[in-house]
Amino acid sequence: MSGEETHPHSGGVTIAVDGMGGDHAPDVVIDGAVAAVRDLGVHVLLTGLRSELERRLAARGSPPGIEIVDAPDRIAMEDHPTTAVRQKPNSSLVVGIRLVREGRADAFVSAGNTGAIMAAGLFELKRITGVTRPALATVYPTVQGGTLLVDAGANADCRPEHLVQFALMGSVYMAGVFGRTNPTVGLVSIGEEATKGNALVQQTFPRLQQLPINFVGNIEGRHIPAGTVDVAVCDGFVGNVIIKLSEGLAGAINALIRSEIEASSLGRVAALGVLPAFRRVRRKMDYAEYGGAPLLGLNGICIVAHGRSNALAIASAIRVAKQSVENDVVGRIATGIAALGLPDEGRADTLIGSEPGAAD
Repeated sequence: MSGEETHPHSGGVTIAVDGMGGDHAPDVVIDGAVAAVRDLGVHVLLTGLRSELERRLAARGSPPGIEIVDAPDRIAMEDHPTTAVRQKPNSSLVVGIRLVREGRADAFVSAGNTGAIMAAGLFELKRITGVTRPALATVYPTVQGGTLLVDAGANADCRPEHLVQFALMGSVYMAGVFGRTNPTVGLVSIGEEATKGNALVQQTFPRLQQLPINFVGNIEGRHIPAGTVDVAVCDGFVGNVIIKLSEGLAGAINALIRSEIEASSLGRVAALGVLPAFRRVRRKMDYAEYGGAPLLGLNGICIVAHGRSNALAIASAIRVAKQSVENDVVGRIATGIAALGLPDEGRADTLIGSEPGAAD
């Protein structure tokens, strides 16, 4: 349905969804929202150009549980984040985040411009008191089921206190949303010894030892896909390199396997026997199954879905948003940060530096 009155759905969770965000919007966004309403029982406020969204919803039988909020402007992937947010206050992205600020939605989901989501989140929602840098947290598929990588690209240059906050926020998120009891936290370095790493890592290590979290020490890059820890902490530069390298490596391995299978008739026949196993592995490694990456540290829930998201990925991101609301992730992070007694430094509009890219 559509209308102007928007408010949290009585008895359930209301999620604002950027109807125009992502490479394949609005169709995959609509399909994902329809699936989420059906399977999760959420109410969706779909932001975007009303005439276009109404026409596409009508083609799907105008499913219930979805309300359109008119937002005639659109922020493109190539737009400069801060400039676009300021010049397009009526974009689907900014309007969606504003719905959270105004209390008309419980959370926001978008597959759009990551930097713009960060900028709009800082302008509209502000930071949790005591948080100096919000961080992009993404689930890295592992043999153990998934490790949360924080930061995955929002902050290229960090100080020790930033990584301390990333560790605490990541621990709270994994416990609240993924149900990991006393999640283990590791600091990404070039060696497991406490004396290894650059100045940032060496200065952060003793501070993490003082936190009320399950810090297990330094980890190397090889420990992340092995699922050695529940939360891997690093600056956004390192985190984004890890994510992008892994995406490229996974694609290269798939291409090599396909090439070898197709090289001979015997290989093609043998592949039939292992095809079900390959499909199961692909599903475990599929980003669409894990949903979006939360921007931890904002005073509201913002989930960033992959720019190439399909309908399953959008539905999964809405599921993550719902779980974050139900487990009061923002409140729990606020309580944890307040207990640290760290100074609240920096201005929101000066924290937008490098272009986040982990979820692009």
